[in-house]
Amino acid sequence: MIKFGTDGWRAILDKDFTETNVKRTSLAIGKYVYETFGFDKTILVGYDPRKMGKEYATLCANILAQKGFKVKLSDKILPTPVLAYNAKLLNASAIMFTASHNPANYLGMKYIPDYAGPATSEITDKIVANIDKDFKSQNNGIVEIVNFSENYYKHLSNLIDYNKIKQLKTNIIFDGLYSASIGYFDKILEVNGIKFDSLHLEHDVNFGGGMPDPKPKYLKDLINKVIQTPNSIGMANDGDADRFGIINENGEYVSPNEVIAILLKYLLEKGHKGAVVKTVGSSILIDNVAKNLGVNVIETAVGFKHVGEAMRLNQVIIGGEESGGLSIQGHIPEKDGLIANLLILEAMASNNKSLVELQKEIEDIGGKYYTDRIDLEKSSSEEINAVLNIFKNIEKIGEFAITEIDFKDGVKLMLGIDSKILVRPSGTEPLLRIYFESNSQEKLEKLKQAVEKMLI
Repeated sequence: MIKFGTDGWRAILDKDFTETNVKRTSLAIGKYVYETFGFDKTILVGYDPRKMGKEYATLCANILAQKGFKVKLSDKILPTPVLAYNAKLLNASAIMFTASHNPANYLGMKYIPDYAGPATSEITDKIVANIDKDFKSQNNGIVEIVNFSENYYKHLSNLIDYNKIKQLKTNIIFDGLYSASIGYFDKILEVNGIKFDSLHLEHDVNFGGGMPDPKPKYLKDLINKVIQTPNSIGMANDGDADRFGIINENGEYVSPNEVIAILLKYLLEKGHKGAVVKTVGSSILIDNVAKNLGVNVIETAVGFKHVGEAMRLNQVIIGGEESGGLSIQGHIPEKDGLIANLLILEAMASNNKSLVELQKEIEDIGGKYYTDRIDLEKSSSEEINAVLNIFKNIEKIGEFAITEIDFKDGVKLMLGIDSKILVRPSGTEPLLRIYFESNSQEKLEKLKQAVEKMLI
């Protein structure tokens, strides 16, 4: 079954992600583009370092050209945000072959409209409805091999102050994590004369036996190197470089929520005006920082397609989500791990402060918060809905009264102003996720225990 989740269709290679299904999905996307724009709409195709990524991208490009489209196929592995930016610049549709941070045996297809953000459900529903339905052909299609990177680099130079970053005294350690950021983030630093050290700067379809997910569990080598290198920070990206992972001078993982809050404050100082967009899963910290800085908050469902849509419809300084994706005003409404890393370096250099000091500033403004998550495997939507209904009709969790309920995405329960629980189905796996957050570790544990007791 081909199903588009929060960020495209993903499946296990050689099981559901097969040549037949790639052809079916390519033609379904082609039918959508033809019926919406006609054959005049160019289609860009790119791929990350995953096994069969280049081969399936080439197959997709050829299929669409045979139908009559002008197709531009990337000449090499590239990050999703690079392809997305080119979609906007060239007023084109794009298809990215990636499974983001999923395990190495997955591959996926992501449709990117000409506005350069994730396709909304309205668009992906039409694509899925097009599967196995034919459409007319014409005989002047073509595949052109293209280097998409230079357009992106030129755009980035208008958003990032590289001369400021060059003044940074902190040692930068970049963990390529075998991902699509290799040949991009390191090249940006090199070309702009910014010194850095590196790890894992080679593509590997097995991602070194780990996961292309820039979380502490998969950044142990980077964390150790930061700890062993005085006055250093670590940076990494996920498989297609739309997410970021940052390690501070103490060898500690800096949560995406903290990064979004730090960059909100920094971009305000740079003169940006507007709101901040966050998802229901993002931290109360961001709400508090925004309130104290006089910035409005726009809250969306989980998934960057919702964040991106809010960024397109409103004046927004920064939009981000708790899973490690963000974008900023003047950029694209798509998450970009490269620009996130660069902006943290710029914020440090501009303030002449360590990352630890910037974190402390944000804590002083917005408070300190603790988070945790429980994942429940559920085999059917009936099982998931049964658990959701428990939370929809509850008035108290343990000793904590529920002060506010929100159904934007699953069920969000506020327990006073400093604690929350979010219960929602995963958009990519057969799981029910339960997120916990509180300004006290003790309170967090009590909430977890109370919920676990409820679910027995």
